[in-house]
Amino acid sequence: MTQANPHKIIPARNLFKLLFALAVLIQISVITFSHFNGFYEVADVNNFLARFLQGTFLSLIALVFISYPDLVIINLLDARYEFNKRPVLRIVQQFILTIIIAVTVSTILTLFSHLITGYEEPLNSVLLINALIFSVSNILLMVIFEAWIYFIESTESKVITRNLENELSQIRFEVLKKQINPHFLFNSLNVLSGLIEKDSEKAQKFIDEFSRIYRYVLETIEQPLVKLGDEITFIRSYMYLQQIRYGESLVYTIDLSSDDLQKYLPPLSLQTVLENVIKHNLISVPQPLTITISSSKDEVVITNNIQPKMKSVSGTGIGQKNLVKRYAMVSDAIPEFHVGKDLYKVHLPLITGEQYESTYY
Repeated sequence: MTQANPHKIIPARNLFKLLFALAVLIQISVITFSHFNGFYEVADVNNFLARFLQGTFLSLIALVFISYPDLVIINLLDARYEFNKRPVLRIVQQFILTIIIAVTVSTILTLFSHLITGYEEPLNSVLLINALIFSVSNILLMVIFEAWIYFIESTESKVITRNLENELSQIRFEVLKKQINPHFLFNSLNVLSGLIEKDSEKAQKFIDEFSRIYRYVLETIEQPLVKLGDEITFIRSYMYLQQIRYGESLVYTIDLSSDDLQKYLPPLSLQTVLENVIKHNLISVPQPLTITISSSKDEVVITNNIQPKMKSVSGTGIGQKNLVKRYAMVSDAIPEFHVGKDLYKVHLPLITGEQYESTYY
């Protein structure tokens, strides 16, 4: 259960302003009602001011004692009985607790005040009247708290949603920009130009795989998750282009079960990892780069031998950061990156079909 925190939303300064305004309103109403009903007539202006100041001060103290339990109750009931799930039970319990708090605080303050300065009226009558006043006031206060908290949470939710949408749009833009990389495009066209002259059949195959890559990027960039099987199909096309460029110097193997292929992960996750691996490692016939894509305990594991380039371009880490953010939007799982002495490993969590359906349906 969530621990109650009565000031998690309403700032203390704003809460004090609300209680002070309510205390003033209560005293004006009580004094006016008592005067015109003959219960306690106001003799003159000085008498009114004296009663008003004393009553406002006592009412403010009472409201402070009432407001804290009210906010605690709201938090506790929010954790147990949400309005949209069990509204009747929530309202009944909240109403009963509101009355209990009001009567309890009213009784304590009335008895304390009677000990200091005894009431001229019968004590039972004063206790009853104050209990009614406190109950009505606390019901009003509880309604105000609920409306205020709902408004604040609604406003904050809209701000958070807008920020998440902006962040997601930025991530999508970065991912799309990275995939349609000018260097990758330039290198691919150079390779294609050479193939056209030497091997027209392989050139056609190259064009087919090249088109599959960009079609997949455009089709999945707006999707939060894709099946691992679809991602692997895309990776085969991507690695085909890379192997045309590097030849036998670039070796990769895929060892995944059929069950794993039905699980999900953010689109282009594997490509982000593989592109970084190819970018930062030396690839040559004497020193081939070997990449393994396997699975273990609901995650994809990408492993490669480390052989850094002599003049390797220093990475900015943007790809990894974006990958972590994209996972954070769809799952609590976090990708892990491990650099060993000879091997570099990346663990990408897989999301099951049940998790996917509970999130998006």
